[in-house]
Amino acid sequence: MADNFKNSKKPIKASIWKSVKVGLIAFASMVIIAYGFEITQVDLEELRSEKRQESLVRVTRALAKPDLIEYDKEEIIFNAPVMIPCPATSMDLPEPNLNQPYLLVEPACGAPGDVVAVKGYNFAPNSEGPLRFVPGSDPSNVVTLGRDVVETDANGHFEAEFTLPKREGEGVQFIRASLQRNVGSPHLTRTAYDTWDKIVETVFLALLATIFGTALAIPLSFLAARNLMKPVKSPLTKAAMSLLGWPIGAVIGYLILVRIGQLSDLIGTNLWINLLTVAVSGGLVTLGLRYAVPESEEEEKVSFGTRAKRISLVIGAVFFLFLGIFQLSTLMRTLGMTLEGSLGKFGFIGYFLFQAGDIFGLSAPFVGALTAGATLGSMLGKVGQKFSETLPSSTLRIINAFVATLAVGITFMLIGFLIEWLYEIGNPVYTLWYPLGIGGALGLAMALLTKPNEALPVGMVIYTITRTMLNALRSVEALVMAIVFVIAVGIGPFAGVLALGLHTIVSLAKLYSEQVESILPGPLEAVEATGANRLQTIVYAVIPQIVPPYISYTMYRWDINVRMSTIIGFVGGGGIGFLLQQNINLLNYRGASAQMLAIAVVVASMDYISSVLREKTI
Repeated sequence: MADNFKNSKKPIKASIWKSVKVGLIAFASMVIIAYGFEITQVDLEELRSEKRQESLVRVTRALAKPDLIEYDKEEIIFNAPVMIPCPATSMDLPEPNLNQPYLLVEPACGAPGDVVAVKGYNFAPNSEGPLRFVPGSDPSNVVTLGRDVVETDANGHFEAEFTLPKREGEGVQFIRASLQRNVGSPHLTRTAYDTWDKIVETVFLALLATIFGTALAIPLSFLAARNLMKPVKSPLTKAAMSLLGWPIGAVIGYLILVRIGQLSDLIGTNLWINLLTVAVSGGLVTLGLRYAVPESEEEEKVSFGTRAKRISLVIGAVFFLFLGIFQLSTLMRTLGMTLEGSLGKFGFIGYFLFQAGDIFGLSAPFVGALTAGATLGSMLGKVGQKFSETLPSSTLRIINAFVATLAVGITFMLIGFLIEWLYEIGNPVYTLWYPLGIGGALGLAMALLTKPNEALPVGMVIYTITRTMLNALRSVEALVMAIVFVIAVGIGPFAGVLALGLHTIVSLAKLYSEQVESILPGPLEAVEATGANRLQTIVYAVIPQIVPPYISYTMYRWDINVRMSTIIGFVGGGGIGFLLQQNINLLNYRGASAQMLAIAVVVASMDYISSVLREKTI
């Protein structure tokens, strides 16, 4: 019995302690919420303010009437005499003509601040307009006071109370009713046309940002996928020599491409010469690659002289390829300027050709630099791989010490150069030579502390760097990016395209990479077991599994970009947000309501379209 009694007490103690914990949690939550009330200044007294409520009602009613449709207006203006203050003698005011619109003021005089009744008769039914006080004795005076608005009923009658202002005068003054009525058929307002133009601009702004962002996010997503990068390992010799080849090749490639661009400029902007140069360059590239690339494996066993000849043909083909690209850029710009002025409403095609040609010409040196860097890095990496497989450990350790010191030192020096450019420190000892020495010491230590043939996790290093960059850029809002790009390219939708495009790259790269990480490992292992390289593994084992979710994410991102483009317009990024901000700043709430309605319609339409497309493609 005693044991049973003790056991029965335990649940009671546990229950009490659980109740105490719940009470403490509830009390702590209440304290946190109470402090939040103080920080956020929750105060409903402002809501009960009569002035606030009047403003809220006025703005709400304006938002409920979007400025989309209007009528032509017919205005009737009529003045009623009033005297401020009442004269000592009797007043002699003209009698109204009862057969036309007229006003009656009762009483027809009063002291400043008095409230009089204003009644209107014979006006147009269901018309509205302002009721104002006209100071002075001239009824045609354009200066008016007050903000009252009246509306007639179906019989053209209205009654309103009017407070007399502090405008005393010896003679007759006037109260004016300016009533307007709709005539003719309804038509779209200027706001509606502006809203249509900007909402179309918003949709295409988001579309271009999604297209360009997706194109760059896909390759980045493979570098940011842990399951693809973790198996990538290589010996220090290969990694260091490849790392060394990238910056050297990029610099050489950029300088060569700049010279090719200057040579292209010397050819001129004659349309037919540019067309001929493009055609000749394309033919030479085709012939060069045809004779430089062997048709079968047996043909690769050739002499050194033949290999040198083929390398020369490849170099020549690359030269004429980029010369053709520069000439194609000039050709497109020249043709675009011609078509833009001659195609009329379809002049946008010429504008597109000109801008596309400009993009080709501007990006060619950078593409060439990346291509040269990748080529030289790959070539040196193959040499390093061969060294690690054939050389003895003692010799390989010496090579590793040299190339690792040089590669890591140059990498740190390039980072220091970037810091110097950003912060303008002005002391190359701190920004160039110290990083070079520190990086060289780290590279030497790596070479001495690792085995000569040890496979290093190069893939995880690339994965970490890529993920870090994506996380850093994704933490910056598109609104801030738009501010930067507005400074770079000016106010307009182009800045919005760049801002949303950059944000799309980092956002989709993260979503894509997580999808790659969640693929089934079976097909991946099966393709790797056949001896496929990394590119073949991605093409045949990864891409078939990720196409449907990639399509879904891309469509969803377009929907997000449409909504985000309305926000970046507030800082000059183009789109309907810019127009919305203008109307809000001007207190034109009916115009702002039209823009908000257009945004809601487009977002709802995009959601419906994307759901249909996902259903058909996934």
